[in-house]
Amino acid sequence: MADKRVIVGLFPDVIVLTSVDQAEWVAPSATLRVEFDPHRCPFSSNVLQAPAGMRLLSGPPAVGAKPGSYKYRVALNDVVIGTGEVLIRE
Repeated sequence: MADKRVIVGLFPDVIVLTSVDQAEWVAPSATLRVEFDPHRCPFSSNVLQAPAGMRLLSGPPAVGAKPGSYKYRVALNDVVIGTGEVLIRE
């Protein structure tokens, strides 16, 4: 399984994943939360959280997740700082 790393503060426009990839977010000095729309999320949970300095892994896309674009919000210490997009490919 390959990880696609996102260093918070340096957002890529789009993270491209296949069914065997997972996204990884890193925030060295703050609590990190990544939140997808609860009705449209490619992962097993729509809210992913990690304490400061820990890697946050999405896990692979859930079985049955359709290829497409999925938007998310990123918060540091409960303050939304940006948005991103995950693109799931077949």
